[in-house]
Amino acid sequence: MAQHNHEKKEAALAYGPFGFLNPTVRRYPISWVPPPHKKNESEEGLKDEETEGRGKKQKDINNRGEIRAEDVQREYRTRDNRKGRHALLISPSLAASARYLTPPPTSSLAQTFYGILRMFTWFPIWDVSYLVAVVFTIGSVCWCVNAFFVWLPLQDPRSEFKGEIVSAGGISAFVGATIFEIGSVLLMIEAVNENEVDCFGWALEEILEENGLIRVRPDKQGCTHHHLNHKNLVGKGKVSAEKSNLSSSRSGQWNWIPSWQELRTRYFKEIGFLACLSQMIGATVFWISGFTALPPIYDRLTSRAAQNGVYWLPQVIGGTGFIISGTLFMIETQKRWYLPAPKVLGWHIGAWNLIGGIGFTLCGALGFASANSGCVYQGSLATFWGSWCFLIGSIIQWFESLDKHPVGISIDGSESSVDNNTLPDLSP
Repeated sequence: MAQHNHEKKEAALAYGPFGFLNPTVRRYPISWVPPPHKKNESEEGLKDEETEGRGKKQKDINNRGEIRAEDVQREYRTRDNRKGRHALLISPSLAASARYLTPPPTSSLAQTFYGILRMFTWFPIWDVSYLVAVVFTIGSVCWCVNAFFVWLPLQDPRSEFKGEIVSAGGISAFVGATIFEIGSVLLMIEAVNENEVDCFGWALEEILEENGLIRVRPDKQGCTHHHLNHKNLVGKGKVSAEKSNLSSSRSGQWNWIPSWQELRTRYFKEIGFLACLSQMIGATVFWISGFTALPPIYDRLTSRAAQNGVYWLPQVIGGTGFIISGTLFMIETQKRWYLPAPKVLGWHIGAWNLIGGIGFTLCGALGFASANSGCVYQGSLATFWGSWCFLIGSIIQWFESLDKHPVGISIDGSESSVDNNTLPDLSP
């Protein structure tokens, strides 16, 4: 078996939702020519043994769940690059025309359940993308609890306990807003530390026993993303130092605050960065309403103007930031700004966050009419369903963060289900 950890790049198909921003998706066909093999007497004498061993090799392939493919393409997405993911598109083939052996598509029901199992068995706390997903999940749970505190007494007054809305609701709102702020900061850190070195993330192996088929398998040792660094949360990927001569001068170094030059020439042209920035600005402003929701502070907001200015208005502004962020995250995964991408996990994450942002914004907007009992009820209800939408989006993001090597089916070279599910890999 001959192993090669490189690919030969050809012309890439690049596109994005907006022409004035950088492309968000690029596809590279994998064109790899194995080195010539010289036959010798020992190889000729082993022909019979190889023939007998092919049955065993075929069984090994079946056990791996690998499939034969006629064509393999690398699909680079800006979102995937931030998350340390390496997507492939494959064209399954009959044995006669197959050139590659690849992992199975990650769109099967079995692989979905395997990915869910991995969420409860694999905890890469050094991976900032994993931390972003888990922190937002915990924050969303806090908001769901808060929603019960503020909405359930209105729905069923018999369930109310003393201080439920003001005390329990206020404290849980502060905790939820603070966790969202932490998650948003981590999201920005993730955005400004996206990998600058072109990382393929897959290894190619020529299987001599299978008439020269090329096996495509995940290559964790060769990955240059920082997500695999076990020693600390921030720093270099495993091989980034070795490849630093191929990247910019700060390759492999953790970047806390980008320079104005980097912002102007690079980040402001990345739709993913703009989405993360909107999220952080929205969460920061929204945190003001969480802080003023604390009972000692809220009790002193006796005038309507004070409540509107430091409690309800930050919810509207912050919720609007969540709406913008969710919309941009959706658009980032789309081929055109008006064409949905429901086969991409990132699109669903953005969609659920968009709906959640609408709920939080609606709560703040209805708060300006808090003298009306109907508005109070609908505002509390908006927090309830908005919180659950954030929770769904966060759980999907958690699922996504653990899938570093998604595989999709190429349909006519244009469609894919690359993000529907995950690979069966529970190992670190």
